[in-house]
Amino acid sequence: MNAILFELKSKYPELSQCIPDIEQACEVLTTSYRQGGKLLVCGNGGSASDSEHIVGELMKGFMSKRPLPENERSQLRDHFGDHGSYLADHLQGALPAISLVSHSALISAFANDVAADMVYAQQVYGYGVQGDVVLGLSTSGNSRNVLHALQVARLRGLRTIGMTGQGGGAMKAVCDVTICVPWERTPDIQERHLPIYHALCILLEEEFFPK
Repeated sequence: MNAILFELKSKYPELSQCIPDIEQACEVLTTSYRQGGKLLVCGNGGSASDSEHIVGELMKGFMSKRPLPENERSQLRDHFGDHGSYLADHLQGALPAISLVSHSALISAFANDVAADMVYAQQVYGYGVQGDVVLGLSTSGNSRNVLHALQVARLRGLRTIGMTGQGGGAMKAVCDVTICVPWERTPDIQERHLPIYHALCILLEEEFFPK
């Protein structure tokens, strides 16, 4: 077992049953990123905050600084001199990810003008291309706006990952991979989602930005 997942299992023994699904989710994301894809993330309430958190860990250095390759650093210096050196020293490698919960003008307009439960589905339709991944977080597995986003993703050839609680809810039927933590109360589920997505982000960082 990977050291990161072994540590996760040691800290949270109740998540042992989730390890195979976490490994499968990592494979889905790794394949997407290798093919030039991106991750779209959505959820509600605390899961919306988790969506932002996940993007923050993927789009910049998390456990490592992810320096740019030397050829890119040289190009920046050659084109922009001292300014290029500054850019080269401060840019970091990124794994493209977009939080669908962040676009307040679009979300409020679509909720008011069209349908509130379609605010994430519309963004998946607009942003998503084949090979991308949609990650939906829902403690019940039944959040309508998250389910609609996953359904649109499946229709358009995107891969789908769900993070939810015990049982999985309706989410299981529309996800390629569903990580179901063995708890029923919302705060208990959310407390276990965090170490899982941290582990996923570390695994991806080690794969694409080895130290």
